Amino acid sequence: MADASASLNPRTPVVVAVGQTNQRVADSAAALEPTALLAEAARRAGADSGTDRLLASLDTVAVVRILSWRYRDPAALVAAELGISPRRTIETDDGGNYPQTLLNQACRDIQTGAADAVLIGGAESWRSRMGARKAGTELAWTTQDEKVHPTERLANPESLAHPGEWARHVMMPIEIYPLFENALRAAEGWTIAEHRDRIARLWADFSAVAASNPNAWIQKAYSPAEIRDATPANRMVGFPYTKFMNANNAVEQAAAFVVCSVERARELGISKDRWVFPWAGADAHEHWFVSNRNNLAKAPAIRLAGQAALDLAGVGVDDLAHVDVYSCFPSAVQIAAKELGLSTDRPLTVTGGLSFAGGPWNNYVSHSIATMVDRLRADAGALGLVTANGGFLTKHAFGIYSTTPPDTAYRHRDLQAEVDRLPSRELAEVVDSDVVVETSTVMHDRNSTPERAIVATLLPDGQRAWGGSTQPDVLEEFLADETAGRSGHVDAEGVFTFR
Repeated sequence: MADASASLNPRTPVVVAVGQTNQRVADSAAALEPTALLAEAARRAGADSGTDRLLASLDTVAVVRILSWRYRDPAALVAAELGISPRRTIETDDGGNYPQTLLNQACRDIQTGAADAVLIGGAESWRSRMGARKAGTELAWTTQDEKVHPTERLANPESLAHPGEWARHVMMPIEIYPLFENALRAAEGWTIAEHRDRIARLWADFSAVAASNPNAWIQKAYSPAEIRDATPANRMVGFPYTKFMNANNAVEQAAAFVVCSVERARELGISKDRWVFPWAGADAHEHWFVSNRNNLAKAPAIRLAGQAALDLAGVGVDDLAHVDVYSCFPSAVQIAAKELGLSTDRPLTVTGGLSFAGGPWNNYVSHSIATMVDRLRADAGALGLVTANGGFLTKHAFGIYSTTPPDTAYRHRDLQAEVDRLPSRELAEVVDSDVVVETSTVMHDRNSTPERAIVATLLPDGQRAWGGSTQPDVLEEFLADETAGRSGHVDAEGVFTFR
């Protein structure tokens, strides 16, 4: 049989190495700091490639923003740990989209000759950092001079939250994703009970994948009831989400992968059974602030950018054997699946997702890409899709992969101009007006006691206004009944009451 890779353009990008690691230590002082943990993942990637020359050949090291410790140029520290001197170091801002976005950029850089071999990854030692803080001890982790900076930095254009959202205490993912969830429930016409059962089954399926993933943080399959019902070990957070439905950031994980040119892979003698080709990619973000989005149950940038990636690869969703949909919360999975035309009855993760495989802040997708590469190596010729999400279902990146070389050169599209033309809403920051409930959630304390409601409402002129309440009777109505479409009032202090 002819070797399909023999006639490839030497500038074709290919993923040739992946590495993942978990750190479980009882003593925070014994923990590897994030850059050292990432260097370990990089060494594993080097070993995975089958050559001891790969890491020395890197010209670029790109690190996804680390939250466990503030570094000036984490990529430089990783390079120093590896004993290499890349000519480019890159750091990103916050966003779970960045591992895939960095890969999309690396593919284009390789095509143009701006890079030959790029290491991408990230790490978090969050449990150790929090353990040290709780104990009141100082960690002897690396600090860099303020004059140090990376060669390049990918930064968000502005804060992910609108000042008007902050003013009404609508600012955290655990507060905002349940709003999307309940908006989706109302749009689909599901009852509260059947909806809770539905998302519990979805998450139970994710946990079953994590149970067989050797790199997952929690390797246990949970039943739908264990996920759905609030218990002391699984408290209610933002209704309808229990703790098990939230991304698990209390992890110590690192992942890295290397994308290089086919020419470099050949020079290094990397076996073709290590090669996985990115076929196509796309990036876009929703209207930047949640307040300005037209419909909180939808994510049109996912539809446009996801379909573009599929079109550029010349495939459809039914051609995808393996899928990893970004899974910080169930709403992120369901909305993305609907926008992409993926059934939630099919497997939608290769890792087990951020609740079970682990949610190391911005770096989960490095793990999903690494796991996808391993999955495709074991299923030669199959197609895989990775989706990435940053912010509040804000920023999206997509990648199509296979061990089979693409028929055409790697292709990428930025769909932002098309997304920007879509309908939006204005935010009325201060109102004293009758409103209609759009969606809501009820936040709970650590004992699963309802504390406060967050309410997205619509004014008669179509503007959005945020409201809230701490009144027990109001909280009970939001928890017990479908309130989307109900009439209410938001006063100048942002207090919501039912009419």
